[in-house]
Amino acid sequence: MTGDEREGDRFPFRSVAIAVFAPTIAFAIGQGALIPFIPLLARDMGASLAIAGIVAAMATIGELLGSVPGGALVAKFGERATMIYAGLTVLVFLGLAFFATEWWQLAACILAAGLGTAVFSLARHAFMTTFVPYRYRARSLATLGGTFRLGVAIGPLISSALFALGAETRVSLAVFGVGALIAVVILFFLPDPTTTFSSDPARAGQRNAAAASRGILPTLRANARTLATVGVGAALMAFARNARTLLVPLWAVSIGVDATTTGIVIGLAGIVDFALFFASGWIMDRFGRMWAVVPSILGLGTGFLLLTFTHDVPYAITTWIVAAGMLALANGIGSGILMTLGSDLADPVSPAPFLGAWRLVTNSGSALAPVTISGIVQVASISFAAGGMAAICVLGAVILIRTVPGAQNTSNASSDDDLD
Repeated sequence: MTGDEREGDRFPFRSVAIAVFAPTIAFAIGQGALIPFIPLLARDMGASLAIAGIVAAMATIGELLGSVPGGALVAKFGERATMIYAGLTVLVFLGLAFFATEWWQLAACILAAGLGTAVFSLARHAFMTTFVPYRYRARSLATLGGTFRLGVAIGPLISSALFALGAETRVSLAVFGVGALIAVVILFFLPDPTTTFSSDPARAGQRNAAAASRGILPTLRANARTLATVGVGAALMAFARNARTLLVPLWAVSIGVDATTTGIVIGLAGIVDFALFFASGWIMDRFGRMWAVVPSILGLGTGFLLLTFTHDVPYAITTWIVAAGMLALANGIGSGILMTLGSDLADPVSPAPFLGAWRLVTNSGSALAPVTISGIVQVASISFAAGGMAAICVLGAVILIRTVPGAQNTSNASSDDDLD
């Protein structure tokens, strides 16, 4: 156990809320305001249902590509500066997307914005891994996931309200732009968080020097066994999670639900998702990671299974709403689990290279989900796609049960009184 983990150490949780959680909420509200409506934006620009799914996939593909350079950028510029530059990159391409007139132009801008989003996310993940003590890790990362979920819950409601007032669908791009701008402003005026949380002034330099000496390919080779076991299970969970974010709004388009109703349902489901974040982190810190990851992925499978058999029934909209709630509940149970597993496996001194590799693997699962769904919709049906997602969840559960470290974390458990 390191000095950071000794009983009696206190962690400045409120300071983290300002340095990391506040810009995350602003950025996530913007993401939530846009992501569910990308298929509708694409349809407005002449894309078919299958092509609309591919356009939506560009966000995740961009995040996949951003995982490769993200570790090097964090090592070179530091977490705060990297988040600022990434946020500005997202702003530029959202502005270009706002004036797009063809679906392929929208797709290119969403791809580039996704790349910036990936780098933003990796920088905040590396900061939390390095500076948060292990015994608070799951709760802190689950709270980080919870702030993202809060933003994703609020964002669609904002866009839906604007739609109801007569705004065009593309206003969702502007909402994301405002959220990204607020995040950049917060980060710009805050001091560098590494100087706030590091007790050793040389620690950041040591960490960056170590990270700069490694590339993504050597990191992949050095961690090939871990990434091919736990990583594959985590990628399947990421696959299911991202399938949920695409399949729910795509299902709404398929059964004729209007944009306002779609946004309200997705926003309310997001609130359910958000409400469970701290419980998820507490369970992981207290009992172990397995107690969150397995119920979460099996719950996702159950939600997909419900959709599979209810597309053409008279109560299709009702079952879609119920399934959206079930999927949100299952996702909330696993709040922060993929980040926590990555942090557990990373080098505590220099986590960025491994986290880049970890996110590359998990984001590969995320990136494949919308492409796979779009392909299945094109050659079969959207119901068949939902059934396939249920099967993926079962496979992922089996792999995770066999590979996730099952050690109890009770020895590291602490009372919440240790969090300032």
